[in-house]
Amino acid sequence: MELAHSLLLNEEALAQITEAKRPVFIFEWLRFLDKVLVAANKTDVKEKQKKLVEQLTGLISSSPGPPTRKLLAKNLAALYSIGDTYTVFQTLDKCNDIIRSKDDTAAYLPTKLAAVACVGAFYEKMGRMLGSAFPETVNNLLKSLKSAESQGRSEILMSLQKVLTGLGGAAASSHRDIYKNARSLLTDRSMAVRCAVAKCLLELQNEAVFMWTAELENIATLCFKALENSNYGVRVAVSKLLGTVMATALMPKQATVMRQNVKRATFDEVLELMATGFLRGGSGFLKSGGEMLKVGGSVNREVRVGVTQSLSVLLFVYPELSEAVFMRLQAYVVFVTTLGGQWLERSFATFLSHVLDLVSHPRATQTHVDAVYSRRCVSFILRATVGSLLGEKAQIAAAKEICQAIGKQMKAVEAVVNDTSSENKSGAADIAASQHVMVCALQELGSLVQSLNATASPLIQEASIGLLEIVTSVLLHPSMAARLAAAWCLRCVAVALPFQVTPFLDRCAERLNNLKTSPEAVSGYSFAMAALLGGVHQCPLGIPHAKGKMVVSIAEDLLRTAAQNSRLSLQRTQAGWLLLGALMTLGPSVVRYHLPKMLLLWRNVFPRSLKELEAEKARGDSFTWQVTLEGRAGALCAMRSFVAHCPELLTEDAIRKLMTPIECAMTMMSHIPSVIKAHGAHLKASAAMVRLRLYDILALLPPKTYEGSFNALLRELVAEFTLTDNSANTTTSLLRSLCHYDDSVLLGSWLQETDHKSIEDQLQPNSASGSGALEHDPSSIYLRIPAGEAVPGPLPLGVSVIDASVALFGVVFPHVSYKHRLQMLDHFAECVKQAKGVRQQAVQLNIFTAVLSALKGLAENKSTLGPEEVRKSALTLVMGALDNPNPILRCAAGEALGRMAQVVGEASFIARMAQYSFDNPASRTWSLHSLALIVDSSGPMYRGYVEPTLSLVLTLLLTVPPSHTEVHQCLGRCLGAIITTVGPELQGNAATISTIRSSCLVGCAITQDHSDSLVQAAAISCLQQLHMFAPRHVNLSSLVPSLCVHLCSSHLLLRRAAVACLRQLAQREAAEVCEYAMSLAKNAGDKESGGANVSPFVPGVSHRGDIHCRHQGVNITDTGLEGLLFGMLDRETDRKLCSDIHDTLGHMLSSLAVEKLSHWLMLCKDVLAASSDMSTATLLSSGKDEESEKKDEMDDDTMFTTLGEEDKSKPFVAPRWATRVFAADCLCRIIHLCENADQAHFDLAMARSAKLRNPKNDLLVLHLSDLIRMAFMAATDHSNQLRMAGLQALEDIIKKFASVPEPEFPGHVILEQYQANVGAALRPAFSQDTPSDIIAKACQVCSTWIGSGVVSDLNDLRRVHNLLVSSLDKVQAGKGSSSQLYRESATTMEKLAVLKAWAEVYVVAMNVKREAESKPKRAIKNTDDDDDDYGTIDELPPDSLITLVQPELPTLSRLWLAALKDYALLTLPAEFSSQLPPDGGAFYTPETIDTARLHYRNSWAPILHAVALWLNSTGFTCPESTEASAVSGVQKRSPAVTLNQVPGAMASAKPLPEVNKDRMHLILGVSIQFLCSPRPEEPIEHVTACLQALHTLLGSPYARIHIAEDQLIGVELLSVLHRLLLTWNPPSIQLLVTGVVQQIVRAAQDYLQEKRSTLNEEDMEKESCPTLGEGGDSGGLIPGKSLVFSTMELLMFILVRHMPHLSTKMSDSPSHMATKTRLSEESARLVAATVAILSDLPSLCSPAGCMTILPTILFLIARILKDTAIKSADNQVPPPVSAALQGIKSIVTLPMAKTEETQKQWTALIRSTLACILEYSQPDDSMPAPDEVSTLTAIALFLWSASSEIIGVQSLQNGCMNRFKSALNSCDPWVQAKCYQLLLSVFQHSNRALSTPYIHSLAPLVVEKLKAVERNRPASNTELLAVQEGIKVLETLVALGEEQNRVQLLALLVPTLISYLLDENSFASASSISKDLHEFALQNLMHIGPLYPHAFKTVMGAAPELKVRLETAVRASQASKAKAAARQPAPATHSAPTIKLKTSFF
Repeated sequence: MELAHSLLLNEEALAQITEAKRPVFIFEWLRFLDKVLVAANKTDVKEKQKKLVEQLTGLISSSPGPPTRKLLAKNLAALYSIGDTYTVFQTLDKCNDIIRSKDDTAAYLPTKLAAVACVGAFYEKMGRMLGSAFPETVNNLLKSLKSAESQGRSEILMSLQKVLTGLGGAAASSHRDIYKNARSLLTDRSMAVRCAVAKCLLELQNEAVFMWTAELENIATLCFKALENSNYGVRVAVSKLLGTVMATALMPKQATVMRQNVKRATFDEVLELMATGFLRGGSGFLKSGGEMLKVGGSVNREVRVGVTQSLSVLLFVYPELSEAVFMRLQAYVVFVTTLGGQWLERSFATFLSHVLDLVSHPRATQTHVDAVYSRRCVSFILRATVGSLLGEKAQIAAAKEICQAIGKQMKAVEAVVNDTSSENKSGAADIAASQHVMVCALQELGSLVQSLNATASPLIQEASIGLLEIVTSVLLHPSMAARLAAAWCLRCVAVALPFQVTPFLDRCAERLNNLKTSPEAVSGYSFAMAALLGGVHQCPLGIPHAKGKMVVSIAEDLLRTAAQNSRLSLQRTQAGWLLLGALMTLGPSVVRYHLPKMLLLWRNVFPRSLKELEAEKARGDSFTWQVTLEGRAGALCAMRSFVAHCPELLTEDAIRKLMTPIECAMTMMSHIPSVIKAHGAHLKASAAMVRLRLYDILALLPPKTYEGSFNALLRELVAEFTLTDNSANTTTSLLRSLCHYDDSVLLGSWLQETDHKSIEDQLQPNSASGSGALEHDPSSIYLRIPAGEAVPGPLPLGVSVIDASVALFGVVFPHVSYKHRLQMLDHFAECVKQAKGVRQQAVQLNIFTAVLSALKGLAENKSTLGPEEVRKSALTLVMGALDNPNPILRCAAGEALGRMAQVVGEASFIARMAQYSFDNPASRTWSLHSLALIVDSSGPMYRGYVEPTLSLVLTLLLTVPPSHTEVHQCLGRCLGAIITTVGPELQGNAATISTIRSSCLVGCAITQDHSDSLVQAAAISCLQQLHMFAPRHVNLSSLVPSLCVHLCSSHLLLRRAAVACLRQLAQREAAEVCEYAMSLAKNAGDKESGGANVSPFVPGVSHRGDIHCRHQGVNITDTGLEGLLFGMLDRETDRKLCSDIHDTLGHMLSSLAVEKLSHWLMLCKDVLAASSDMSTATLLSSGKDEESEKKDEMDDDTMFTTLGEEDKSKPFVAPRWATRVFAADCLCRIIHLCENADQAHFDLAMARSAKLRNPKNDLLVLHLSDLIRMAFMAATDHSNQLRMAGLQALEDIIKKFASVPEPEFPGHVILEQYQANVGAALRPAFSQDTPSDIIAKACQVCSTWIGSGVVSDLNDLRRVHNLLVSSLDKVQAGKGSSSQLYRESATTMEKLAVLKAWAEVYVVAMNVKREAESKPKRAIKNTDDDDDDYGTIDELPPDSLITLVQPELPTLSRLWLAALKDYALLTLPAEFSSQLPPDGGAFYTPETIDTARLHYRNSWAPILHAVALWLNSTGFTCPESTEASAVSGVQKRSPAVTLNQVPGAMASAKPLPEVNKDRMHLILGVSIQFLCSPRPEEPIEHVTACLQALHTLLGSPYARIHIAEDQLIGVELLSVLHRLLLTWNPPSIQLLVTGVVQQIVRAAQDYLQEKRSTLNEEDMEKESCPTLGEGGDSGGLIPGKSLVFSTMELLMFILVRHMPHLSTKMSDSPSHMATKTRLSEESARLVAATVAILSDLPSLCSPAGCMTILPTILFLIARILKDTAIKSADNQVPPPVSAALQGIKSIVTLPMAKTEETQKQWTALIRSTLACILEYSQPDDSMPAPDEVSTLTAIALFLWSASSEIIGVQSLQNGCMNRFKSALNSCDPWVQAKCYQLLLSVFQHSNRALSTPYIHSLAPLVVEKLKAVERNRPASNTELLAVQEGIKVLETLVALGEEQNRVQLLALLVPTLISYLLDENSFASASSISKDLHEFALQNLMHIGPLYPHAFKTVMGAAPELKVRLETAVRASQASKAKAAARQPAPATHSAPTIKLKTSFF
């Protein structure tokens, strides 16, 4: 393939390859050429042009296949337009000659077609340059058109279309000829030709005025004819032609109107023409008389569907009217413009009445099925126009119009119903016609309201519209269809506005009661109630529980009274069961309460025994039988609803009870035929209904439950779908759903995937397709709607029964024995043989669908088909149908083959099947189809057949004419299946693989270029697969633009495929995708601004007002692909498509939002800006600022605006609410992404400097005002979902930006300026009618805002605070006080949210207060007079928050405790459920317990924390007097609860100690229960809140005593905390845990201390004293009971987590890496905290207990000291080290350890510990240098505090001395200084036995060190400090010495000091430190002299030179003092410097 990539065709390479591969090689070269010509250098092209033209024209006559000829023509035309054009006429003549040729053989045809294609391409590319030759060309083409066969005809027509495109108005002379020749072909046999004609005429009407003036009627007639017996493609093309011509007639184009004086058609004329087609079809308007009778008067369905489409086209085409503007305006303005919507708004009333008249016309509703089809068409017209063209405001206006139309109709109906006098026949007909109008209008109204959602509230609230009154009035319409439609409409309103559900239900119930005697009322109102109940599952807040009881009682009443009045019995029976069925949709929480009653009702409907069943047959007349059957069908239907909606309640017991009536129903089935015989055929329908319900419920139950009845059941099922007792040839509708998703090809079921789905369904060949209507099965009014449907459309009963039997057959088949399977398969073959003609096909279709259903069931059950004979029988059945003339059957057979391959799963079978498909080209499509299925289902087993299959596929792609779209669709499927089979191998570089890969790419290229949207969609999914397996080989630069083009396609499938592919690409390469998409926008812009006559239309997109492509070309503007996708969200209704768009945008957002912040924020802002304009009158144009910039570019175009068209810059549709919600979610995601990206996004100062450094830097904090504005717009919208999203965004913004300082005003934060906005956004959420979920969210935001500390002004704070106060009043109101609209748990949610918000505020307030108290008080200025001083005004006094909360605390604390109590009860395990209070808790009702649990789970933690703080601050001194009464008050459901209850209640209040005990148990219980096992998804805030609550609680003396008294509580708590640490890693949690542990230990210490002191007082008298503390006399600690043991266990865990080498188990394990890194700051704090607790533990033990734990504790402390005491540069002491030293000190000085019994052990322990420390401090090269100071400090602590144990142990003494010596010799002056300080303390020790050896050993070294200073004077402050400390030691020694040794000691000290003095000369030049030393020495000497005068004189006398130096220094000093005194009047007294020991451990 690589050889094909050259500018000229590589003819040698071509000659070498085989004949079969040449077409592929040539195609690959043409593909390369197509890409390269555009980019190549012009001169290069011109050089080789001659040769190239030769090669290309040579290819024309080489019989090229369709894709090749298309590319060939394109390349030739491109070559001439780039290179020289002088030979173009020769080439054109050559082509014309070929076209003229008389050779009609099939072999010559491809050459002719290639020539035709080339002619078209030349004209399209070069247009008027070839003008001179055009008359001849056109005549030539028209001549050959007459004799050509179908392929030729369509190719010639396409070329003519291109000629017209290229020449435009210049071809006017041939317009009439072309029109005359082409129009007759509109009714051609070949569909491809019809399409081509339609497109050609569409091009022609641009210039040919006669088409939409004189010829208008003829064109309409022709179009109607063309629609007869057409396929989807033709319908789309013709309806586009018809719609466009009509639109042009109505509003002609500017330019043509100027040229000629044209008469414009009126709107009514146009609509009249369209209606004719809808009602009469294509039989012409004049000869309607005779011919109409022959046709039997029914309108051809295809015509009706086509007209329907063109009506909608008409609306979309309006933008075409301003073609001139469109051609030149920036694509940007195009995007925001559309005329269609505005026109529709203006003339909606006329349009509506016309459309509704269509459906009331008697011709449209001759039979019920016809009527249903007509309704579908009209609904489609309304949905396609009103639904997508109008913005939300216009839709509200449209809804008003529809309301009025319904009201008008209903008045007319009422008039007829009430007019009993004249027996007017026409009235009845009017009613019959009006029902269909009603259905259409009500369905559209429902859809409108549902799509508007909460934005529709004005419709309900404005009394003038009276929507509800009008709709409810239709519930009394005589026709069932109208009543059902009204009920459905009410359901839509209720789902959109959930606050209406409860009032609606009440109103219906009331009317039902009042109008019990009217059959219509019973039926209508029960429909409405059922519909409303069915909609509840879409309302998250639900309905009050009591409504369920109400429905049950109404239903029971209806069923009970049914028999009383025969006129009503049928309706009442149906209504009763319908209501019960609807009740089931409320789910198990409601149904549970009514289940026993339901089971009883079900049992009573059916006879109890076989005897009763038999007896029944003889009794009753036909009416009672009808009622009985209806009743049983209803009961079964309710059961089915129960099984479907309450699977949790389906216990074995319940199933057993259900089976009784079901088995009875099964038995009854066999009796029914005889009953029907006896009482008449009209019972058949009711009987069928019973069967349908029975099959439905059985399909939902596990087949095991009815195994016993399989035989009888299968007999019934098989009889049902083989039409044994059914004379009609009814076929099932399930084939499509059972077929492979894509077989659609064949079934045409892909029409399911088009935008016209709802009307195209009518044309499907299986019976009743598309005729779904609510009246076929009223129960569907409450069921969930199948995905993708707007309104449920159950099929007619006959079809539904067969469908149900087929489905149930599939469920049962896998559970049947092989013997029975064989029997059934043979029976099927027999049935097919017996039937004849049409009936045979029906039977076959049903049988195949059933077999498919069975095979699918087998595959799902993972079981096999069975032994050889079963397989054989199945295969014979299938093979017989593979060549059946009926395509549907062929498809079913192909599908069955594929499924069998899946179920049999043997390679040999698969090979056989594949071979069969290869060998059977006769039924090419079907074989290809089953081939694709086989490849798909056999997966890797197929790998060996890939190459031959692939070459077959390519050959077919290159040769099969494109008009055979089905074949191409199948080829696309095969290609996809092959790519999947090869899979990841495609990345490889082996020769075979690269051949496979390039073949796949060629295949994709051919299918991509096909004109059919399905084939293109297949190509996209192939490329998507390729990209998944071999991303490097898929060229995104060409793929992405083509996908963007498809996004505007009119074909849903294509849009879906494009979005799905983009979604995958954006996941990996979002940036590239966006770039390539933008390049498309740039190219379009360049072409347009180039001004050349180049069409900006991208090939492949038909640019004539595609239904969705509102503008030519592609509408990617400067918002890029993202903007386009956001726009699509407003237009698309397909769920899958929208979710893919969401995902794609999500991937793009994640990858790009941080880099392109402004762009994405702008996008969100534009979308959200629509929120603000819903409330104002004018539509806010979402692009004001850009428009002003574009003004200058637009000026010269403005003259082209259409007649009388006002400002065009309005957006075509403002973003709808769902899109706005998505944008608000995007906003939150952007904030989150920025948080993970860079801190500068949340720091204004950093952001500003970054922006200065590089203006491209874009940081979030710079957009804060936009963020706030967007959140504000969303939070104050009409739509509830949007309000939620807005509040969420607001909360995120507050959390992230609360602490960002404002650089210009120090001490302030940037959010302060937005206080008003936040307040304004929150206020509406607290209004009276806000739903609970929004109030709950708003409370959350309130507490976040108040707690964020942003608000600095008390008044601002009070505003928000008042919102919370008002909600608190609501909470106090008690349960039954407010009128309930929603489920009780909604109230629970709201109340708990309020309490949680208050709790959070209180916690913050207390923290602020505590911080303020712990800060040192500032000197307060006299604030009276300087209030305006900066810094005092804005700052809140620290206690202001608490002053706001204080007044509410009494109430709050009570409610908080009540909520905690509820929570505690709700967390009990299920086995304690009997202990729960029967009437619920303070805030929940027993019925809604499950939903309430969730709300408690969300809010308990802050409440717990708040309660702990409150108890701590009040010190448990508050009695419960008010608490009990409040809670009991809240519990009673009295309407107004007074909080102070009857005086009697006070008397029963518990005493305070008991109350406190209960409170303690509650808090500890809740905490322990939660901490035992917090779920991993639990937010970390809950864990921290719980731990903080415990910490706070244990801060109060009462709680400490409580926990210390009962040691087991402490132990339990510790083990729970230990468990928590095992699962939760964050250091913050571990720190909190250590805090709680410390509190527990302290509590125990205090308690023990207390006990000891009381004992000591008593023991003064008694001698013996019991040993207090753990361990007693034996010293044993019992795990599980010992507090000390639990604590050590937990602390050990923390230590090992941070220092794994402490545990030998850990350090010896192979996974442990012996890396010792420095502890992080958090770890260090943790270790320090644990050490501190460890050293407290011995005080909890008895002396013997101490001896048990001390070895461990001392070992750990010594090890920690060793590991953390590492030298650091700044000589800082790390927290663990100071904790360890502190610990050593407290342990060594323990008083109780030194008893006689433990003395020996104690001494040994102390000595070993010191030995350890000495050993650990040995310098070791492999370890970092130890910190000597810490070691020395530890040694000094031992020497100082434990002298008696250590004295006389020589080895320890030597070790200690060595440490001191090495420290004195250290080169680090800091170490020396510390060493001198510590030595000082040792030398001064009172026990001389200890200090003397040290003095003897170390004093000489000290003296020596100090002497050396003279030679080496200190150079830094630290060195100076060392010398000073050393001198201090010497001075101390002098002081300690005996009088007689004093002279010798001074003789050491004085000369050393004097040696530090400087002489006069060197003094001046000395450094400041030297001078300091001099001063220090002098001061000391002056101080020593007077102290020891005698000895001093002796020393001085002995050394005269010392005396001289001293005197000189003194004199110099006095002289300088005198100078200083002269300068400075006040004398300063100088005190000698004293240095204190830094760490005072003593």
